Amino acid sequence: MGTSLPVPQHLGGRRAPAANRPSATARRYGVGFWLVAGSLLIGMAFSTAPTPLYPLYARHDHFAALMVTVVFAMYGVGVIVSLLLVGHISDWLGRKPVLFAATALNLVAALFFLVSPRLAVLLVGRLINGVSIGMMTATATAHLHELHFRHRPAASPARFEVVSTATNIGGLGVGALVSGFVAQDLTQPLRVPYLVFAVLLALSMVAIGLSPETVSRRVRRPSWRPQRVRVHGDPATYVIAAGSAFCSLAVLGLFASLSPGFVGGTLHHSSPALAGATVFLVFGAAAASQIGTEPMDRALRTAAGIVATMAGLVLAAVSMAEVSLALFLLGAAVAGAGAGVLFKSAISSVASMAAPASRGEALAGIFTIAYLGLTVPVVGMGVALDHTATTTAINWYVATVIALLAATTALIVTTHRAGSEQPVS
Repeated sequence: MGTSLPVPQHLGGRRAPAANRPSATARRYGVGFWLVAGSLLIGMAFSTAPTPLYPLYARHDHFAALMVTVVFAMYGVGVIVSLLLVGHISDWLGRKPVLFAATALNLVAALFFLVSPRLAVLLVGRLINGVSIGMMTATATAHLHELHFRHRPAASPARFEVVSTATNIGGLGVGALVSGFVAQDLTQPLRVPYLVFAVLLALSMVAIGLSPETVSRRVRRPSWRPQRVRVHGDPATYVIAAGSAFCSLAVLGLFASLSPGFVGGTLHHSSPALAGATVFLVFGAAAASQIGTEPMDRALRTAAGIVATMAGLVLAAVSMAEVSLALFLLGAAVAGAGAGVLFKSAISSVASMAAPASRGEALAGIFTIAYLGLTVPVVGMGVALDHTATTTAINWYVATVIALLAATTALIVTTHRAGSEQPVS
């Protein structure tokens, strides 16, 4: 970008020269930043709208806990397939077209949910919803990064990091909360929440249309290929980010899939509002921890996230054995806070290491790894629940995630030692 020449200031008390006032273009990028952030928040919120309603779906179509995890996994499969196939094309097609298409797909999913509460329709709707989120997450995160720095070129990335991760994770909590409370005491609890979100998604499409583009379309587009999950930047730092992202969504997925059934079944609290509030507690704690730990050093922040996640998982496992709602909620809040910090550290690390031309690809790769953490362990737990006691399945799940976090911690320590032992040139 070039630097404009100073404009002479005339006498006579006229308004300050244009060169001394904020650029209209910069202000437009600032407005666009918040429009895209709001659209991402609504999109992510819609993705958890069915979560507090799963017990109602199960009673309506008479399916067991295993099928709930299958429904949950359909969403994760859609996300992963979408990230691999189209998560990176916004790098050359443009951010706005991909975001617009993703939001339109979310609207289609909402219409599916509105048509029928049958299991088959729920499965298809969740798959479409997952495809939409796979298109949206990496693209919107890259778009927010670019809008932030075009609005404030000399600013730190703090605003981008807080807003992007809070909308990604916080939006998941907001969706469950809104859906649960809207469904409470309604005659059609499996339809009305989706009507609310259909309206919000339509408004999001308008907001995306009004936001500025940050990618210049290439005259000669590269040939399409599936997304490659490859290292961007320092290999050790990327692997640490990948481990953190995988574990963070494995933890959040555990509580998102387990909470409604545990609260409504084991604890006999069948309120959709309570189920939604429980899920909101997990993701709300994740979003709050992301904001609260912003001033911390990234390495210290990651270490704190690992410790909190481990402690929360242990509390949740104990709550299952003791059948204690209070202990379960405490464990959910602590684990959610830790997972939120880990996710934030992972995304900000990869976004800062990636070259601008491949930022969408880099973020699509790390989100693919993260959503594998959301999908694979939860499906494994669902299969285990069909063959063993709930407490046993949860204990194995918790032990596996803690082992992965311990391995990530070992890599962090090894990398830190190797860096400190390098001679100063």
